[in-house]
Order: sequence, then C-alpha cells, then structure tokens
Amino acid sequence: MHYVKHLSKDPRLKPLIKEHGVFALEKKKNLCLYLCYSIMSQQLSTKVAAVIKKRFLDLYGGKEPTAQQIIDTPFEKLRGIGMSNAKATYVQNVARFEMEKGIDHRKLAKMSDEEVIEYLTQIKGVGKWTTEMLLMFALCREDLFSIGDMGLQNAVIGLYELKNRKKKTLEQAILKIAEQWSPYRTYACLYLWRWKDNPPPVIKKTGKKM
Repeated sequence: MHYVKHLSKDPRLKPLIKEHGVFALEKKKNLCLYLCYSIMSQQLSTKVAAVIKKRFLDLYGGKEPTAQQIIDTPFEKLRGIGMSNAKATYVQNVARFEMEKGIDHRKLAKMSDEEVIEYLTQIKGVGKWTTEMLLMFALCREDLFSIGDMGLQNAVIGLYELKNRKKKTLEQAILKIAEQWSPYRTYACLYLWRWKDNPPPVIKKTGKKM
C-alpha cells in the first residue's frame, strides 16, 4: 500500500505495520445512516451496538431507511429499541439535517476536513469526534489525527514514552509526533488503536528523537 513506506520511516510504527499488515479504507455510501449508527453506538459495547442497529433496521423491514422515514418514525418507537431520549432525538436531528441541507458525498467532497467538521457539528448531537470518525472511515480522508480521542492519546503516550507531562505540553508533543505521519495520519491511527488493544512486545529504544 502507498502509505507503508512513509509510515515505516517511524521506528515505533514500523514493527506495528509488520505485525498487523496493511489496512484499506472503504467509503460508506449512506453518510446520513453512518452518523445515525455512530450516535446509536456511543458509549456501548460493540455487541450491544449491533443489537440496537438490528432493532433499528427491523423497524423498516430490515432495510436501510430513508431520512424521511426516520423523521416519520414515532419517537416512542425509537425509544423502544433501546435508545435514550437524547439519542433518539439526535438520530432524528441527523435525518432532518439530511433532508434540509444534505449529507452526501458530492457535497462533502468539496469541503476541507475543517469545513466538514464545522458543517456537521451544526447538528445537535454530532460532535467533533463523531465527525472526525466519519471523515476517516466514511469519507476515507487519509490525513486526519483525532487529538480528542483518548485511545489515540494513550497509545502515543505509551508507545513514545510521553508520561508525566502537563496536559497542554502533552498535546503539543502528540501533535508534533503525528505531523511526521502526514499525509497518512489516518493509517497511523489505525495502527495506534490496534496497538492499544493489543500491545506488542516492548519496542527497543532507537535513540532517535521523535
């Protein structure tokens, strides 16, 4: 893959690339539903999120609903599948935004990452992190690092030995490290998440300044 050579220049990432192989990003067709599913799954285990998603689709005969169908679904029905009041409201907010302003590839493709974040966070219930995940995994933007993601922060702190620093200087150090991965920061994030969930054997210090 095109990003491997560049990221392999980082001695901390190189063994992770060897261990986990290459990743490919795949665009999601329905961005409205992607956001809805993201909202539904927040703060839930993968298993529970899958159950809620199935119940949601069952409301529409197992098929993916249109934005209009989501808006027309009685609030109590959305609550009935296991969503909180807030989540049910936010899902309908997304559908309403899709109908009124549009959340499609053609529209978002013309925007920079920052513009997409500004555009979608107008929706009550859609935050910066959710939009960054959409940029990475639905729009396949290859050069994004989500500094607000605690999993990524903890992975960089652990992998690059950045403990015992104040929050502000810590974030600056993390962002400085992430800069070297550009223009493929999204792929670096994939390896960091994988390392966090399944840390490899201790990587020897290289003596290089990171």
